[in-house]
Amino acid sequence: MKKRPSGGALAAILLLTSPSLARAESVARTWNEELLGAVRLSFPDPPVHARNLFHVSAALYDAWSAYDPVAVGYLHREDATAPDVAAARHEAVSYAAYRVLTHRYSVVAHPNTPAANVLLAQANFDARLASLGYDPNNSSTTGDSPAAVGNRVAETIISWTAGDNSNEAGGYTDNTYTAVNEPLILEFAGTTLVDPNRWQPLEFVEAFSQTGQPLQFTIQEFIGAHWRDVWPFALSREPGETLYLDPGIPPELEGAGDQEFKDGNAEVIRYSSLLDPTSAPVLDCSPGNIGNNSLGANDGTGHVKNPVTDAPYAANLVNEADFGRVIAEYWADGPESETPPGHWNVIANEVVDHPDFERRFMGAGPVLDELEWDVKMYFLINAAVHDAAVAAWTCKREYDYVRPISSIRYLGQKGQSSDPTGPSYHEEGLPLVPDLIEVVTATTTQPGGRHRHLGLGAIGKIAIRTWQGEPADPATQIGGVGWILADRWVPYQRDTFVTPAFAGYLSGHSTFSRAAAEVLTRLTGSEFFPGGLATHIIPAGDLEFEAGPTAAVSLQWATYYDASDQAGLSRLYGGIHVPVDDGPGRAMGSQCGIGAWELGIRYFDGSILHERPQLTVTPMPNGQYRLDWTQRRGLFYKVRRTGDLENFTDEFPFERASQERASHSISLPFPTPEREFYQVEQSGSE
Repeated sequence: MKKRPSGGALAAILLLTSPSLARAESVARTWNEELLGAVRLSFPDPPVHARNLFHVSAALYDAWSAYDPVAVGYLHREDATAPDVAAARHEAVSYAAYRVLTHRYSVVAHPNTPAANVLLAQANFDARLASLGYDPNNSSTTGDSPAAVGNRVAETIISWTAGDNSNEAGGYTDNTYTAVNEPLILEFAGTTLVDPNRWQPLEFVEAFSQTGQPLQFTIQEFIGAHWRDVWPFALSREPGETLYLDPGIPPELEGAGDQEFKDGNAEVIRYSSLLDPTSAPVLDCSPGNIGNNSLGANDGTGHVKNPVTDAPYAANLVNEADFGRVIAEYWADGPESETPPGHWNVIANEVVDHPDFERRFMGAGPVLDELEWDVKMYFLINAAVHDAAVAAWTCKREYDYVRPISSIRYLGQKGQSSDPTGPSYHEEGLPLVPDLIEVVTATTTQPGGRHRHLGLGAIGKIAIRTWQGEPADPATQIGGVGWILADRWVPYQRDTFVTPAFAGYLSGHSTFSRAAAEVLTRLTGSEFFPGGLATHIIPAGDLEFEAGPTAAVSLQWATYYDASDQAGLSRLYGGIHVPVDDGPGRAMGSQCGIGAWELGIRYFDGSILHERPQLTVTPMPNGQYRLDWTQRRGLFYKVRRTGDLENFTDEFPFERASQERASHSISLPFPTPEREFYQVEQSGSE
C-alpha cells in the first residue's frame, strides 16, 4: 500500500508460506534498499525511476565484476586486484552506489520532489556509507584502492548516461509534446475532445501525486513524452523506425475497432461496479482458482496443485469488492510507494528472503554468495524494467491514447450506441448494458425508480452503475456503487490524482511487471515463488481511498506471472486503463524481459566481448560505399581496412557505442586497389 498525504505509512505483511523469514543481506542489498528509500521520497515518475534503478544496479554490478576474472562490466571495465577480494568488493560496490545515488537523487534531478525529501535522501546516503565504515568525502578516482575503483565506476556511468536523451540535467523535462485535446476540468461534468482517441490532460483545483505529494502545477503535463529517445539496454529498432516493439494501433472510436473501443470502456465501468463491499459476493481468490493465464489474457482457471507441496491450494475466500479495491491500491505504486519498477525490486528481495530459497543461478549449479546473486539479480531485473519503460513510453507517445476518465465521459455525454431507434442514440455513445449502462427515462426517475435520485433533468442522459467517487471521510466512509450520470464518472482513485499524467496505451504496470517476472522465472529456474506460494496480507481498514477492506485480504500468487498479471488487472479495477492497454502491455513486457535476460547473462560469462557485429556494405553515388553494423551500447567499435588481410589501417579510433547501429562512409583510394577489405572490431575498452 502507499503513504497517506499526512505521511503515515501503511502496513503490508509478507508471508512466503512461512511466518518467519531468514535474511542474509549483502552490501548490494543494503544499497538497493537505500535506492528504494529514495524512490519513496521522490516524485513518482516511473520511467525516471526505472532508469535510476538500472544505472545504480549497473554500478553495483560493474564494481563487483572489476574483481572477477570472467565477468565483464556493463559500462566500466577494469581488472582490479586486492589481497582481500571480498572486502574490496564491499568497499567498491558501496562507493559506486553512493556516488550514483548522490548524483541521481539531487534537487536538479528531481525538481518536483519536495526539497526536504531530497535532503533527507542525501542524509540517508551519507549515513549509510558512514555506517559501513567509509568516508563520504573520499571522492578520489586515482589509485588501486577499492574506493577509487568504485568512484571510477560511478564516474563512468554518470558521465556516459548523461547524454542518453533523458534530459537528466534539465530535470527530465520535455518540450516536444503538445496535447491535441484541451484539459478536462474535473469540477465540471463531461468533456470536450478534439480527438476522442487521443490523450487529454486533467486540470485540478489542487493536485497531488499518486503518493500524496502536493504538486506545483494544476494542469497535467505528459510525463516522459521524450522517453522514446532514451537509450535502452537490449532493445533495438531498424533505422527510421520509432517503435522498438509495436503492439499495433489500438481500437479507435469511429475507426478500426470502433466497437472494441466502446466495449472496452464498458468493461471498465463493469469493473467499477464491483467495488461495493456491502453487496459483493465472496470469491475464491487462491491460486487454485485464479491465475495461470495465457500471455496477455485473463483466461486462467488456476493451478491444479502446488508443485512444491504436491497438494491442492487451499481456498482463499475474499469479498470481491475488497479484492478489487485492495489490488487497485496495492499495485498502484508499490507497498510503500516504490513505483511499479521499484515494486518488483521489493518482490525480488522478498523471494531471496524466503528460508527455503537457494541462490542457484537458473535453479542449478553451486549456491552463489549473497553479493554475486544480488548484483546479478538487480542488474537483470532493472535492465528489463528500464527497457520496459522505454518500450512502453515509446508507445504512449506514438499512439497518444485516451484514458478512461476522458473516453467514458465523452461516450456517456454523447448517448447510447446500441439502439438506433431508441432514445439518446448517437453512433459515438456507450453501448447499453442492462443494470450497468442505461438511458434515464421519465419512468426510472419516478419514486422507487432506480434513477430517481438523478432528477428529472437527467431524463435522456446516460446513467451508469459504478463506484460513486471518493467519500467525504475516506477513513470511515465508502463511495459505494450506485447510479450516476456517465459524464460524471471517475476511476477508483483519489480525487486529487484521478489518472496518471501520460497516455494510456500501453499499460506501464503490465509491461514492467511481466518484464520482471520473465527475469525472475529464468533467474530462479522456476516460474513458481519459493514454496509454490507467495502471500501478502492487507489488514482490515488499511485502504487509502475509502474505508476498508472490511476484513484482512490475503493476496496470493503461485507464480511470478500470476503476480504480474494481477498488477495489470489492478489497473482495470482502478479505472486507469481499458483492457487493450493491459493485454498487449503484458506481451510487450515479456519481450522486454526475455531480451534483457538474453543479453544480460552474456556479461556474466564474458561472451559479450566475442560477439561479432553484423556488417553490410551498400554502394553509394560518386564511388562511395556505406558500411553499416550492429553494436551493443557501451562497448567500443572501430573500422579497419586492409588489402592483404594482414596489414590493417584504422579508419578511426575506438568509439563507445550509444546506439544499436552505426554507419561509416568510405571512398576507395585511387587508383582503385584490386582488393579492399573492411572489418569492424569490437572491444570492451578504448
